[in-house]
Formats: sequence, C-alpha cells, structure tokens
Amino acid sequence: MPGSDYGSHIVIRAKLHRFTGVSMIRRTLLATVAALALTAAAHADETPLKFGADSSPYPPFASQGADGKWSGFEVDLMNAVCAAENLKCETVGTAFDGIIPALNAKKIDVIWASMSITPERKKSVTFTNKYYNTPSEIVALKTTDLKISKADPSALKGKVVGVQSSTIHANYVQKHFGDLVTLKTYDSQDNADADLVAGRVDAVMADSIALNDFLNSAQGKDAEVKMVIPADDDRAVMGDGVGGAVRNDDTALLAKLNDGIAKIRADGTYDKIAKKYFSFDVYGG
Repeated sequence: MPGSDYGSHIVIRAKLHRFTGVSMIRRTLLATVAALALTAAAHADETPLKFGADSSPYPPFASQGADGKWSGFEVDLMNAVCAAENLKCETVGTAFDGIIPALNAKKIDVIWASMSITPERKKSVTFTNKYYNTPSEIVALKTTDLKISKADPSALKGKVVGVQSSTIHANYVQKHFGDLVTLKTYDSQDNADADLVAGRVDAVMADSIALNDFLNSAQGKDAEVKMVIPADDDRAVMGDGVGGAVRNDDTALLAKLNDGIAKIRADGTYDKIAKKYFSFDVYGG
C-alpha cells in the first residue's frame, strides 16, 4: 500500500538522520578531544624545566637577589645551554643537602648547583659532561699559624674545620684529616665563613672560587689561603669536575644538556660567559 511505503520511507529517513546526527556528534567530540590534547601538549611544552640551585648564596656561581632574580656564572650558563637547545628553563632554590632527593622526587628536573661528579653520587643520579673544574682550598685567619700539606697535616691537630654539609669538601676533610680535626658542618658556606671570622672554627675548606669571593670581601680581609687542594687530587672523593645531574631514566634530557654544553663550548659562548666572572680557565683540564 502507498501508505505503508510512505511510512517505511519516514522510518528509514529517521534512522538515517539519527545515524548521521550520532556520527556528527562523534566527530565533534573527537575533534574536541584532539584539540584539548594539542592544547595540553602545547602547555606542557611551555612548562619550564626546573634547574635546582643551592638556595643559600654561592657567589659567583648562583645567588638570588632581593628582587627574586637569580644571577651568576651557572645561571648564565644554564640560560645559554637552554637557548642552544630551545628549552624553557628556570632556576629553583633548593637546600643543597636535599637536592638529590628533590631531583628524584621530581620537585626539580636538573641539579645545576656546582655539584661535583663523584662515584658515590653516580649511584643516585646521572651527570652531564662537566662544565667547570677548579681546585679547593683550606682558609684560616692570617693570625692562625697553620702550615699544612697533604703530606704533613699535623698542624691541623686539635683544630675545628668548618665545611658545608653534603659536599666533597666535608668528605675530603673527614677522609684525610678526620683523625686530627673536629669537623663542623653548616647548611651554607656563608655560615661557615662567618664562624671562621667569629673564631668559632679554626679553618674552612671549600671551592677556591667561592673562597676567593669571601677573601676579597670586607668580611674575609683578615683570612688567607693555607692550603690548595688540586682539582685532580683524590678523584674518588673530589670527583671529575662539576656537572649537571638528571634522574637516571631521563636520557633524552641528558642528551639535550650535553649537546647544549658542547654547542656553547664550540661557538665561544662559554668563554664569553666565563670571562665575565673569571680571569683564568675555569673549565679546567
């Protein structure tokens, strides 16, 4: 009957309309999901990598000003490496004695804090290639009679030596002079230096550049270098220079950082930055 055919056409058209409507809704939903995914990916790409630096001042490597801005050799170096690799990066202050746990807990993405590359630390993190290597020093007040060497450290007997905690310098003093001295640890090198001036410790040990900054200040004018420890002395403790560190499974980021370091070494950017802060080859052998 004509009526039946007409009714069938209506049903078929309704089903087709419904099917087409569902397909359009699905396509719209898929397009929306895809757009949201792209937006999320774009925002993810804009999230800066967090480079952990010692939260206490460590001039001339990295210090945070009263305005919250970071400056120093390592900050400039970070900016140059990130620019070379088209990475967005920022400095995040982190207590040095907790900086490796902070990295592995994903609170930061990179340690960029004058951390020496040592066998012990390699058990917990993976290091980039080095980006500087300098000697260490033992410093005391000029009035302190302290003639010492690694071969004859006897003048240290009974002395109190201040060091920043969780550093190669703390480990070196403990290993080589631990039976002679009392080791006093600090949360920052600034506090160790302050106690030296105040007479609460007899000597401090730290990186030569950091101590040079102290010796050239009004605070450190009455102190002097008593012993120099070469950068290649006892590498099991002192390490193979300073590098950045990433989580052990972050191989892609490691490759980018190493590539960035190589690029700025090759194109002269590294030397240009270094000359702002040092009058010698801070990269070292």
